[in-house]
Amino acid sequence: MSDGQVALVAGATRGGGRGIAVQLGAAGATVYVTGRTTAASRSPMNRPETIEETAELVTAAGGRGIAVQVDHLEEDQVRDLVARIGAEQDGRLDVLVNNVWGGDPLTVWDKPLWEQSLQDGLRLQRQAVHTHIITSWHALPLMVARGGGLVVEVTDGLADHGYRGTFFYDLAKSGVIRIAQAQAGDLKPYGVTALALTPGFLRSEAMLDHFGVTEDTWRDGIAKDPYFAMSETPAYVGRAVAALAADPDVQRWNGRSLASWELAREYGFTDADGSRPDWGRYFADAQRGAAGDPQDYR
Repeated sequence: MSDGQVALVAGATRGGGRGIAVQLGAAGATVYVTGRTTAASRSPMNRPETIEETAELVTAAGGRGIAVQVDHLEEDQVRDLVARIGAEQDGRLDVLVNNVWGGDPLTVWDKPLWEQSLQDGLRLQRQAVHTHIITSWHALPLMVARGGGLVVEVTDGLADHGYRGTFFYDLAKSGVIRIAQAQAGDLKPYGVTALALTPGFLRSEAMLDHFGVTEDTWRDGIAKDPYFAMSETPAYVGRAVAALAADPDVQRWNGRSLASWELAREYGFTDADGSRPDWGRYFADAQRGAAGDPQDYR
């Protein structure tokens, strides 16, 4: 990614969104970071991380972070956000990252479809899928007008991923992949690339809290879940997006579903600790009962 590019990371309060925003900042971009939690008010997620903190991290990394409180289900807020970007950046938007999620409190893992709350399940689709559509609808005209740009739909799993274990979560994550594919079809004539991107086992702030560890002590969580040995920091998926944004031939990925570990091999970047965790290869081997030492997959 070259200095001076403009990015919007929708859903950048924490986790992968924050990691992507910071790595785009490290590449010299101006990054608009959105979310619902600010220093003054928390979203229903009730997490302490704020969009202001993310913006500060973007600036500290070398870019320019701009925090804007937006609920991406509210069309007028998204419209105003995009109008602001257009006015402040002379109509320029180079990278759109649709990372809005907020579905953790709505996801049920131990019940079939008919035993889950229908209203919660439909809310999950609104929260995790409709937000992406609303944001793209408003933002894509900026890219189309300039004849270029990159749209990244952040999801969980690749296009050929099997059932994710619970109906509404699976529908949301596979739906986002299809959103990327459909956008790719519409955008191809205009020189804009759209793709889906998945991290591996993401070591987000919430996941660290779940395991009762910090980033410095994260390996203590392996005792609770052996798969945690293959977890990756948000910087890993962030570097994947930065590498895509810097690729002059990024259109070769149009319509594809990609993974952080695949792009690490393609572009040569590493995670924050210098390792290159290959979640896909490890998980496939583990499912066959053939996984070796996790360090051999990093």
